[in-house]
Amino acid sequence: MGEDSRGRSARISDLLIAGVATGVLSAVLVLQFALPAGLGVKQARHTFETLPHALISPVLPQRSVILAADGSKLATFYYENRVEVPLAKVAPIMRQTIIAIEDSRFYHHGALDAKGIVRALVANLSAGTVIQGGSTLSQQYVKNALAETATTATARREALEPTAVRKLRELRLAVALEKHLTKDQILERYLNIAYFGDGAYGVEEAARHYFRVHAADLTLVQAATLAGIVRAPQTYNPNLHPMRGRERRDTVLDRMAQLKVITPQQATETKALPLTLRITGTPNGCVESSAPFFCDYVQREILANRAFGKTAQERRFLLQRGGLQIHTTLEPRMQKAAQRALNHYVPPNNKSGKAAAEVLVRPGTGEITAMALDRKMGDSTKRGTLWVNLAADSDHGSSLGMQAGSTFKVFTLAAALDKGMAFGDQLDAPKSFVPTGFRNCAGDRVGDPHVSLGNAADGEGGKKFTLVTGTWHSVNTFFLALERKVGLCGTYKMANRLGMRRATGEKLEQYPSFTLGFNTVSPLRLAAAYAAFAARGRYCRPIAITRIDGPTGSLPAPRAKCHQVIDKGVADAVSHVLQGVLTKGTAKGNDIGRPAAGKTGTVDNFSAAWFAGYTPDMASAVWVGDPRGGYKHPLRDVCLGEACYGEVFGADVPAPIWRETMEAALRGVPEHGFHGPPGDYFRKGNGEEEDKDKDKDKKDKDAPENQDGTEPPHEPDGRTPRPIIKGLPFFWPWLPD
Repeated sequence: MGEDSRGRSARISDLLIAGVATGVLSAVLVLQFALPAGLGVKQARHTFETLPHALISPVLPQRSVILAADGSKLATFYYENRVEVPLAKVAPIMRQTIIAIEDSRFYHHGALDAKGIVRALVANLSAGTVIQGGSTLSQQYVKNALAETATTATARREALEPTAVRKLRELRLAVALEKHLTKDQILERYLNIAYFGDGAYGVEEAARHYFRVHAADLTLVQAATLAGIVRAPQTYNPNLHPMRGRERRDTVLDRMAQLKVITPQQATETKALPLTLRITGTPNGCVESSAPFFCDYVQREILANRAFGKTAQERRFLLQRGGLQIHTTLEPRMQKAAQRALNHYVPPNNKSGKAAAEVLVRPGTGEITAMALDRKMGDSTKRGTLWVNLAADSDHGSSLGMQAGSTFKVFTLAAALDKGMAFGDQLDAPKSFVPTGFRNCAGDRVGDPHVSLGNAADGEGGKKFTLVTGTWHSVNTFFLALERKVGLCGTYKMANRLGMRRATGEKLEQYPSFTLGFNTVSPLRLAAAYAAFAARGRYCRPIAITRIDGPTGSLPAPRAKCHQVIDKGVADAVSHVLQGVLTKGTAKGNDIGRPAAGKTGTVDNFSAAWFAGYTPDMASAVWVGDPRGGYKHPLRDVCLGEACYGEVFGADVPAPIWRETMEAALRGVPEHGFHGPPGDYFRKGNGEEEDKDKDKDKKDKDAPENQDGTEPPHEPDGRTPRPIIKGLPFFWPWLPD
């Protein structure tokens, strides 16, 4: 016997076996209905009592979406790409079409359609293949529901395996189902649970995916195409198999004409039409989001929060199947501003391999309005892509942080002002500084008398500087002397109060070079700390989620936690000093045309550069460096964007990124000024002559606006020496070289 003959015999054998099995199962049910009425009711009641609740009201996997503050979609997460809709939002022609091809007597029979089984068997034997099924929509729904609600692989396999036992169980459950639900309710559930191929679950997502319309707007040709898929989604997928998809569509139209749902002429005219698919994919996850690293931050917020499930598996289950609407703080206009500025100054595919990150935080609320990297999210071995979120801490993006450089000097400044020092108080800034006389908060001596620290530029040492001019000029030895005066512990506690931690989540390390920023932190932490100065000393823990809505109501979302951590007057005094950095100090030329304050930062050996700044309405921190390791790949002799640099200081690239971002992000936002600091800070310093400028602050008549001492030389920002404590390891801690 030839191969073709053996194939035909096998198909006929399969069809006969299927026919016999169907007959046996039919006889079982017919026998049930032929029993005396009392016994039949009793059996039905028993079946109903054992009916799983999941079949009546199944919790189907629905996709979750992350939304920006304006309601626009940032990302979608799903196990099955599904959007549930009520039957009223499914076009009548779609309902008629699916019934015509799958169960034409749906409204006229019970759970079993004996005529349909005989008809299907005859049609299949005549065609030599399975072209019609004998299962009713109720049976098909039960099978799908059992598979969808299965909690183990074994249960799912049992729900789908082609055995007589499974079929009998399916039929019994269908009988019970029809006693509990109306036909319309069953049809609605079926249309929402059915798989339409190409990753589209449910009729609404199928309509969107194949035709970019809602299920309520489907036409005859579109409905016939979709209805034809469900029998065998892989085989009749019109996107993968256009010819098969079209042939199946035409079969549906012929059946509708045969049932007089449409006229033969309508069938003929519609069959002449092309498929005309308009495939629309739905990305799953953050990679293709317009704000991928912020999206990933939000995802990690949910996956790490026990409020959304006791285990990581439960939390991921909720995110991928729970149909959540996750409302966030991100403002698309600000995100675009940050992304555009980063890409302008540090292009994603720059040959030097350098990268940049920026975070915007709203003062007084902690809301993260933008979080951007100059890289796309993806394989870190490819140029221009990165998995690690350099903008956030390790628990929200795997980064172990970057050294903060001179941006940390602001905490020493704040500690000095908190102790009552005046703007005009002076300290010597030696040419070199031996780090002795420091104690940490445990009272231990820290320091090394055998080494010394210097300044970034020749000529900076051997002079006196005030709190104002020392900050403007970012003089290393001045701040080391100031830190020793106010106490290392005092500086540490100030940073701690302002939310600073290492990016690993551990406490900051306490060594003399603390003020020079050797601790590794994230841009998000730094932006939130600077936002506290803008909010007059009120620190808010950064938040990304404002509300989470589920199918049955709201879920608990992380709440903003804000506290007054430093005196308003101290914060106002810090802002007063830092305003001069943008107009007269290391970042001169980067003012944004409205009241703003900030601080540059350049890490030792030019391994990284920073700028952190703020207005009363928005704070931002910018980092620029090399993901491969800043000490092996410093910011020296590099070309970024349209410029090349021998050495990159905080004022060279990070500050312009900040300026360009803020100008665009705050466009249209009303301008607000800072509060003037208390008049005590303007008292005559220890040897400083009073400034001649006596203009009064608009907000505080007791506070002259520019009591800022001597004009500082406009030299580059001070670099941050490496920690000089013996035994203290120093390396780039967040990605291996």
